[in-house]
Order: sequence, then structure tokens, then C-alpha cells
Amino acid sequence: MLLVHKEIIPKLPIEEKYDLSDQMRRASKAAPALLAEGFAKRYKDKHWKKYLEDSKGESNEMIHHLSTSIDLYPNHVNIETCKHIIEIYDISCRQLTNLEKIWKNYRENR
Repeated sequence: MLLVHKEIIPKLPIEEKYDLSDQMRRASKAAPALLAEGFAKRYKDKHWKKYLEDSKGESNEMIHHLSTSIDLYPNHVNIETCKHIIEIYDISCRQLTNLEKIWKNYRENR
């Protein structure tokens, strides 16, 4: 999240201040906040699963926003930094998917 706020958003053109920049600020903060909130409900399978799915959704949204930044503003943003952050979000999505599977198995076998 820090890389997005320090390295990507400030480099976007001013016309994106209220569009892509705002979306990136919101989405980059949402996934960890959803996990923190959902963790309190981790023993309620339906609620915990929704928070995990929403966190994955926010991470996928960030992948989209970063890809858009590369496509639309290659002269403004550092493409390698964007690709690196995309990779981090992709890993996070896979980890959340694995957590969801493991948690389900853990709960079923208790």
C-alpha cells in the first residue's frame, strides 16, 4: 500500500485526481481493513468468507487500476514499480484463496 501512495498516485496526471487516484487510494486501503474487520467474525463461516472474498475483490481492483496506469500513463508512472506491485497483489489474492480453503478444511475437521 505504501508504494502505491508514495510512488504511483503522486505521479498520475492531475486530471486523475478525483478518478483513478481516489479509486486507488480507497482500494489499496480496503483489503487490509476488510481482513481486520472480518477476523473478528472468523468463526461465522458465511461472514468470514464474505470478508475474504471482498478482500480478494479489492486486490483484483488494484491490479486493474495499476494495469490501467501502465496502459494510459506510461510516461508518468514507473512501469516496473507498477508491475512489481501487481505481482504483490497477485500473490495476496492467491494467499487469500489458500487461506479460505485451509480455513474451511480446518473448520470442517474440528
